[in-house]
Amino acid sequence: MAANWMRRMVAAGVSAALLTACGSSTTESAIAPQRLIAFGDAMSDVGQNGTRYTVNDGSINNWTLQIAAKYGKPLTPVSAGGTSYATGNARIVAKPDAAGNASTRTLSEQIDSFLAKDRFAKDDLVLMNGGLSDLIAGMAAVNLGTQTEAAQLAAAFQAGQDMAAQVRRLVAAGARHVLLTGSYDLGKTPWAKVMGREAVLGRASSRFNEGLLLGIVDLGANALYVDSAYYVNLYTGSPSSYGFNNATDAVCTSVDASNGIGIGPGQINAALCNSATLRPDAKQDTYVFADFVHLTPSAQRQFGTFAYDRLRARW
Repeated sequence: MAANWMRRMVAAGVSAALLTACGSSTTESAIAPQRLIAFGDAMSDVGQNGTRYTVNDGSINNWTLQIAAKYGKPLTPVSAGGTSYATGNARIVAKPDAAGNASTRTLSEQIDSFLAKDRFAKDDLVLMNGGLSDLIAGMAAVNLGTQTEAAQLAAAFQAGQDMAAQVRRLVAAGARHVLLTGSYDLGKTPWAKVMGREAVLGRASSRFNEGLLLGIVDLGANALYVDSAYYVNLYTGSPSSYGFNNATDAVCTSVDASNGIGIGPGQINAALCNSATLRPDAKQDTYVFADFVHLTPSAQRQFGTFAYDRLRARW
């Protein structure tokens, strides 16, 4: 118990230091990015393989797209010639991905691909997320009995450290403005509740974010951490305050026969979801979760606006 309390205090201290370094100042000349570049997993994927991991309804349904829209800039997947490398199920450095696909580029490989052909300009804005896929893969290993819960927590912390190393790579390569987030608390998801794994997934999510924060604590001049765990906790703790009336179920009904998002076959997969595959008694904007782990368009947009406001307060 004492160790858990100390970890929470360390994470809180690191987060506060980053927020002080990255968010409390004002600038006379705000950043006006000419290009947005994104790296990450399903949370940031804007259609690398044709669809997004949310309700595919034609709206601005991804937090990175919400920020791009605020600046009036395009953001399209690299598969369509754009600058978003984020890919669903991507892990930080480990393979295969959360769904067992070894061909999915990790965050490290996404950055490799960018740096092999491009360089950062001074007015580029880099958006980055990570952690969901490593946490999903870790939980799957625990469920299969191939990893203990203690090993899962250690692996989650290391994955956070690995993501921090990728942020450092970006800054070393010339990225002046990196806005990033880790994992929201997967213990709050419908997936965790169905499995009865709220506590262990909550601890693993925290450990990932702790590893990430500790690894970037000195990068305040160039890296801005935006706390998605905090914001999604607000959604789930007081959903009506954010226009939601359901924070416990998935709004989509698009069942995937394969292990499409890493939580097992026969589960709802938001990448297959559109306006025609919603619960008949539901409106998507009143739900927090699209499938058992991924967010709805409204939840994505609201987090994007939160991140944009934090960004504008810093740069």
